[in-house]
Amino acid sequence: MKILVTNDDGINAPGLKILKTIALQLADEDNIFTVAPSGERSGVGHCISYTSPMMITEIDKNQFSVDGYPADCVLAGIYHVFNGQKPDLVLSGVNRGNNSAENVLYSGTIGAAIEGALQGIKSIALSQYYGPQNLNLKNPFEASEVHGVKVINDILAHKLPKTEGYKIFYNVNFPPTAAQNVSGTRYVKQGLRPNSFFSTKTHKSPSGKDFLFVEGGNQHAALSENTDAKVNMDGYISITPMKADLTDYDTLNHLNNNK
Repeated sequence: MKILVTNDDGINAPGLKILKTIALQLADEDNIFTVAPSGERSGVGHCISYTSPMMITEIDKNQFSVDGYPADCVLAGIYHVFNGQKPDLVLSGVNRGNNSAENVLYSGTIGAAIEGALQGIKSIALSQYYGPQNLNLKNPFEASEVHGVKVINDILAHKLPKTEGYKIFYNVNFPPTAAQNVSGTRYVKQGLRPNSFFSTKTHKSPSGKDFLFVEGGNQHAALSENTDAKVNMDGYISITPMKADLTDYDTLNHLNNNK
């Protein structure tokens, strides 16, 4: 099995090293290829470098740095590193922080998995929730490092019926706990943190210019049952199957039935 590993935190991110460790338990080292952004690319979603070229540099055997976005890295991996021969699996992460609930829509980690799915490759995004129980651990990624292989193998073991249209990708979030305190794994839907929004905060420079910094909402807000962020807060690993199709079918059917 050939695996393409990427992320949105950059080629030197600690979570990428964790993901490489996980991948090494799934395939031989010669079949694992890392293609990751040259620097931090969090929050870029499914952005691609459509209007400008990007530089790719081989920095070690089977390890490439791309001056672009996570989705770019998947494209670079397929069409440059693999020369058009698609890998069997795309793994994106392990992200520093959760990509549950509304964070899905902003995440470059998810963007890479979306691109993998659009290319017809089984793709899994993995993220590590941060909180008081794991933030100060020697390895805050402990839960994902210990449980990651089992989760991926469980996903790969499921034989799903073939369907037309957009391909499935998986969003995995590990809870903000030590590995020994993980309660289990749950397949759940994407959640929503009520009244928790991204915003901007203004800082004025000494010269009087305004600079805006984006701030995230409360990542530990109360949530609906059987959703990703809720089970994460309860100590469970969440697995959410997703598609790039953003159609709201309930509303579409309502509109068509009430012409």
